[in-house]
Amino acid sequence: MALVHLNDMLNHAYRHNYALGAFGVVDLRFLSGIMQAAENCRAPVVLNLIEAHFCHYDFELLMPAVLAAAKRAAVPVAINFDHGSSHEHAGRAIRAGCNGVMVDTSMLPFSDNLWQTRELVNIAHACGVTVEGELGYVPGVTGESAKLHPGELSYTSAAEAAGFVARTGVDSLAVSIGTVHGRMKGMPKLDYNRLAKIHEATSIPLVIHGGTGLSDEQYRKLISHGVAKINYYTALAEVAARSVREQCAADRKADYGNLPDHVSEVVRVETERCMRLWGAGGRAAEVLAQCKPWAEVRHLTLFNISSAIAENEIPVLLGETVAAIEMRPGVRRVHIAKTDQARYSLMVDFSSREAMNNHRKLGKELSLHQKLLMNNMEDTLSLELQTQ
Repeated sequence: MALVHLNDMLNHAYRHNYALGAFGVVDLRFLSGIMQAAENCRAPVVLNLIEAHFCHYDFELLMPAVLAAAKRAAVPVAINFDHGSSHEHAGRAIRAGCNGVMVDTSMLPFSDNLWQTRELVNIAHACGVTVEGELGYVPGVTGESAKLHPGELSYTSAAEAAGFVARTGVDSLAVSIGTVHGRMKGMPKLDYNRLAKIHEATSIPLVIHGGTGLSDEQYRKLISHGVAKINYYTALAEVAARSVREQCAADRKADYGNLPDHVSEVVRVETERCMRLWGAGGRAAEVLAQCKPWAEVRHLTLFNISSAIAENEIPVLLGETVAAIEMRPGVRRVHIAKTDQARYSLMVDFSSREAMNNHRKLGKELSLHQKLLMNNMEDTLSLELQTQ
């Protein structure tokens, strides 16, 4: 199991002057190609699940496959929820297993972006989840990118970045210095002086959105100025689409199952190129040694209910308890079962140990009915089990 804390990975890259690739996953072929590249390069990798792409796949169906791929990997892996539209959706991603989240409020006025990001930090940090903020605005260009990220480029201010980081507590910051979502015609002109000032003002890992289309030298300069994560999807989508078109042209009678055969391979090749160029290749062993593992935790409570509680009240109280626990950040599953005539078991699966500890702190906020139930539990036995 090689799932690790994203914040540990980011800070390792930041300290050692290389960049993690956060590669967009849209299906199993992309997932397979990205993971094979990471294994071949012995590189840490971030699997990026972008909310705008959920129209192409069912997040609830793909996420278990992403988790399975990460758990069986021999290299360090983190799973990031990218460009979310709300805190509610970020919470859903945390419950599903993501250990990094980013809700895009960069188009809002500075004060609104700040308080919404700070609220997300409070929610996510209670579960041990890494939060990426964004300051400035990275627009999209032609096609889907332009539709998803409309408007004009707005550069990140170093002075605002310093205040934003200090007041929100974000773990990393996506900055706008001239890149775009999608592929720009011609070579992007990047403001390295601005980036250097942001790096000096914030002293946290910086992130580039719109990583496609830059030169090798531009990537190296970005990394030398504090960039520790580069989001990368457009180029992968381009090579995948080209592969399918070439197969269609080569064999007009090919059936659907054979058309995407080479997608995993071309995605692997492009991902490997980036990992080696950005300095992540060969880092897997040291990252695994220095990063905390990320593991789901199960908490089991066995209890008796006092005879003072009427039999017909018990199902209502148990239902309220389950509903209250399910709403808490980082809770993945809740199950209450009757084990014998008077004994019950409460099993709660948490996305992380931090989420479990936060749940315990919130125990005082139960409703009056739930408090009555809890106060009438007898012979309580509490167990903590690691599920992975």
